[in-house]
Amino acid sequence: MGPLRRSVDDPRPWPPGLDRVISPRSFLNSNRTPEGSAPVSMSDSTSAATQAGRADDPAPEHDDIMYPSAIPFVLVHLACFAAIWTGISWTAVAIAVVLYWLRIFAIGAGYHRYFSHRAYATSRAFQLALAVVAQSTAQKSVLWWAAKHRHHHLHSDTEEDVHSPRHKGFIYSHVGWVFSRRHDLTDLVKIEDFARYPELMWLHRYELVPAIVLALICLAIGGWSGLVVGFFWSTVAVYHATFCINSLAHVRGRKRYVTGDDSRNNWLLAFFTMGEGWHNNHHAYQSSVRQGFRWWEVDPTFYVLKALSWARLVWNLKTPPREVLRNEQRLGARVINRAAAQLAGSFNSDWIAVAITSALERPQLVALQEKLAATQQRATEVLASVHLPHLPTREEILAKATATLAKTPSLDEIVDRAYALVLDAVGARLCAVPVRA
Repeated sequence: MGPLRRSVDDPRPWPPGLDRVISPRSFLNSNRTPEGSAPVSMSDSTSAATQAGRADDPAPEHDDIMYPSAIPFVLVHLACFAAIWTGISWTAVAIAVVLYWLRIFAIGAGYHRYFSHRAYATSRAFQLALAVVAQSTAQKSVLWWAAKHRHHHLHSDTEEDVHSPRHKGFIYSHVGWVFSRRHDLTDLVKIEDFARYPELMWLHRYELVPAIVLALICLAIGGWSGLVVGFFWSTVAVYHATFCINSLAHVRGRKRYVTGDDSRNNWLLAFFTMGEGWHNNHHAYQSSVRQGFRWWEVDPTFYVLKALSWARLVWNLKTPPREVLRNEQRLGARVINRAAAQLAGSFNSDWIAVAITSALERPQLVALQEKLAATQQRATEVLASVHLPHLPTREEILAKATATLAKTPSLDEIVDRAYALVLDAVGARLCAVPVRA
C-alpha cells in the first residue's frame, strides 16, 4: 500500500502539483495542474471562485431548476415501482437493508463528519474507501457535498444558506436546492484540503461510477429484484433520510443550545440516520465526532468510529469540551448576532412605529423625529433615553428570550444586541413616518 497508508495530516510534502487547488474548469481540461502554476491560497478565494463559476455566489439568483440533472433523480424514484414486475425476493430485501445502513454510515462518517468537518483523522487508503462508499449513494461527489455543507454552516438559516427552510421553504430545502443552477458547481476553495488528492478529484469528475458499480453488483447477486429492491429502494431511502437533516431537523425537534439558527435535535431522525439527528448538538460544536452528547442520545456512527479507532483505522477523534456538554460555553460574536437578529425579528418594528405614531401628538412626533435626524448617536441611545408607549423594554425582550431561547451564559449579550436592533429598526421607521399637518 506504501504511501496510501499515510495519514492525511502527515506533515511531509506531497508530490509536486498535489498541494494545489484545482478549479473545476482547469480540472475538466486537464488531469493535472499545469507546470509552473501558483498554488491557490484562501486569500485568493474570491478571484478563484469567480473564475471557476462559484456555485455559492449569491449574486446570480435563479429560481429555475436544472431539469436535465433532475431527470436521473426522478428516474431512480420511478425505478422503485419496477418491483411490481420483478417481484420482491428475500435476497433483495437483505441487500436493501444492508446497503441502507452501510451507506447511511458512509454519509455520516464520510461525507459529513470526516470530509465536511474533519472530526477525526484517517489514512489516505481509508479516506478513499469512505469516499467510494459515500458516493455509491449517488449524492454527488464528496468534494461537492462537503463544500456545500461547509457553506451551509457559515450561513446557516440566513438568506445565503443553500438549503434553509426558513428562507426557501420545506420542499426546496429538502431536495429542490440540489437541482438549482447556482448550486451545480463546486467551490473547491472551500474544500481545498481534500481537492489536492488526485483520486478524490477523479471521483469528483466521475461521481456516478461508485453508484453504477454497486448497482451492477446488486444485479449480479440478486437479479432484477436485487437491482430494483436492493439498490434503488435503499438508494431512495438513503436520499430522503439524508435530506431530512437539511429540512426536518431545522423545523421539528428540541433545541438544547443557542446556535443562531434553527437546528434541532430529533430522536426519530437520529435513529434512521445513525446519530445525525442530534443536529442542534452538532451545530453547537461542529468538529465533534460524537453528536449524541448525552448517554441516552444514541449515536451508532460514533460507536462504529470508536471501534474502528481501536483497530487504528481512524484516530484523533474529536469530542466536545466539558463546557459545551454542560452548556456553559460563551457564544461567539457570530452566533450572538444571529440569535439577537432572530429575537429582534420576533418584534414587529413596523407595528410598533405605527402604534407610537398614533399615540403621540404632532408636536411630540416632530420633536422626536428632529432629535433622531439631528443626533449623531444611534437610534438606540435616543429611544432608550425617552419613555414611549408601545416601545418594548429590555426587560420585555429578556422575558421573551428566556421563554424562547435555550439556556446560555451569553443570554444578556443576546438581549442587549436584540434590544439595540429593535430600537434601531423602530427609530428608522419613525423617521420615515410623514407628519400630518
